[in-house]
Amino acid sequence: MLATIQYKSRKLQIDLEEPIDISIPIRASKSNVNAWCVEEPKIEPVKDGEWTARVKDGACVNFNNIYFNPHAHGTHTECVGHITEKAYSINQNLKHFFFLAEVITVAPERLNGDSVISKKQIQFALGNKKRDAVVIRTLPNTRSEKWHKQYSHTNPTYLLEDAAVYLREKGVKHLLIDLPSVDKEKDECELLAHNAFWDTKGDLRLDATITELIYVSNKVEDGMYFLNLQIAPFENDATPSKPILYKIIE
Repeated sequence: MLATIQYKSRKLQIDLEEPIDISIPIRASKSNVNAWCVEEPKIEPVKDGEWTARVKDGACVNFNNIYFNPHAHGTHTECVGHITEKAYSINQNLKHFFFLAEVITVAPERLNGDSVISKKQIQFALGNKKRDAVVIRTLPNTRSEKWHKQYSHTNPTYLLEDAAVYLREKGVKHLLIDLPSVDKEKDECELLAHNAFWDTKGDLRLDATITELIYVSNKVEDGMYFLNLQIAPFENDATPSKPILYKIIE
């Protein structure tokens, strides 16, 4: 089904029948994607004495507790409260959920033994395009790797500070990336890309978000999409999220 929508000053026709889910789900498994040296997620039935809240064990309902860390266990969206002394909630600060997005693919460069994404690469991919959101897919890109990767102590690819500054100055409000962090795993808490994107030394961008640990299939072409950034309503700096892309019919 095609739908015509008015987005800011543009009329867009999008294909609602072909949503493209770029989230990684949270599963109770050691093979669940993982980062930051925490245990795997757990999904367990409530127990009360000998009674277990699981239908196959005789209960009339399944009634589970879920234990997870949004930053470590799947696709999540975070606000500036992730790095500030003052508490800011993603649920309070993300108030709009539809954005014009550009999907770009980047082959990280080597710099001082690290794998990085540079300003030059982002500039080349975006050109003069103006987008509210940018979705970065890094190479190599396989579902098995990005759904199951154990990132702790692996020094994954990260975004250089000047690339984050460039995105901020270009007016990008929502950055989505298929890595556990936009910053280096061990950087003595400098968090250069986070700080640069949210402009913590200037005009704090409370309405800007970073979404990490996405997965964009190789079947998805680079280009412009309509993004629905869905989040769970946790009052926390970060929450599990489900970003959905829709093709724009030119």
